Amino acid sequence: FSTRPACAVKQLPPRPKLDDEDITGSYLKGSGPGGQKINKTNSAVQLIHKPTGIVVKSQATRSRSQNQKIAREILAAKIEELEKGEQSRTAIKAALKRKKKASSMKKKRRKYRALEEEKQTREV
Repeated sequence: FSTRPACAVKQLPPRPKLDDEDITGSYLKGSGPGGQKINKTNSAVQLIHKPTGIVVKSQATRSRSQNQKIAREILAAKIEELEKGEQSRTAIKAALKRKKKASSMKKKRRKYRALEEEKQTREV
């Protein structure tokens, strides 16, 4: 639940649409923790974006379709960051996060200074 009005929330730009002709996909056997099952099934997904040469691999879940969806989202984010740079969704989110953290740090410093000043006035 948010107290801010919905119109005040800054909307992020939409992700670019990926053409299916530009993407080559393949299913691989997973690796890492998970025992024999993950090593035997072809549930990991690897997508290659032909124009840029970006390769993305996802084995977050057991499901091929979910891994495909996750890999497409990661690929779209990487392509957008490559094309737009500072105006990409990830860059905007990171800037907002930095700004929020900086303001919370300022608030902490103000609070600490006020406490220190209060201590000094009591001592005098």
